[in-house]
Amino acid sequence: MRSDGRNQDQLRALVIEPAPNRYAEGSALVKMGFTHVLATVSMEEKVPPFLKDQGRGWVTAEYGMLPRSTHERSPREAARGKQSGRTQEIQRLIGRSLRSVVDFEGMGVRTATVDCDVIQADGGTRCASIGGAFVALALAFTNLKKAGIIGGIPLKDYLGAVSVGIVEGEPCLDLCYTEDSTADVDMNVVMTGRGELVEVQGTAEHRSFSRKDMDRLLDLAWKGISEIVDLQRRLVSLG
Repeated sequence: MRSDGRNQDQLRALVIEPAPNRYAEGSALVKMGFTHVLATVSMEEKVPPFLKDQGRGWVTAEYGMLPRSTHERSPREAARGKQSGRTQEIQRLIGRSLRSVVDFEGMGVRTATVDCDVIQADGGTRCASIGGAFVALALAFTNLKKAGIIGGIPLKDYLGAVSVGIVEGEPCLDLCYTEDSTADVDMNVVMTGRGELVEVQGTAEHRSFSRKDMDRLLDLAWKGISEIVDLQRRLVSLG
């Protein structure tokens, strides 16, 4: 039994609230335990210069943590004048993950900017961001389709992400902060709804790990991502 009473293969309580923001083209509030992230999508009728005259769209992402999303106040990065390396790495991960399931020709010549703002952090913020961002993006495309702007939902599959790790010698799913900070092995896994890998970020924090350990962690991640995708399917349709 873990510190919060879960079994090793159990997700934290998962809630995704669709369309909490009345202004954004698409939005979702995702809660994975005490980690809460607001994802919003803004559509612009233009693309970056490197996509000029190619007849396709683009998806990009930004990520940030509110000052009191953690135990002590963290100054806003805008006040410091630059983003941290961690922030840049996470928002690139979110963007890459979303782009892996987007049909860029189908979305038309426009850019979807996905903003992921961490309201409260208790580990797994990048993974929660990806799961919520996918729902927000699907809702934005759904609204474009309803308005007759695009002919279909330009998403090829669902998308989920979850953290896994080895904590006190045991493989565990969906690490909270206390587990993440003490884990022997920490891994973030992004997968499609069909179970195909998009990205794996695995680190031996306190000891190396075997191929067998990695396979066990990937199996555990797929179990959790399957549950996330099941919830996404109930909220948004790609048909």
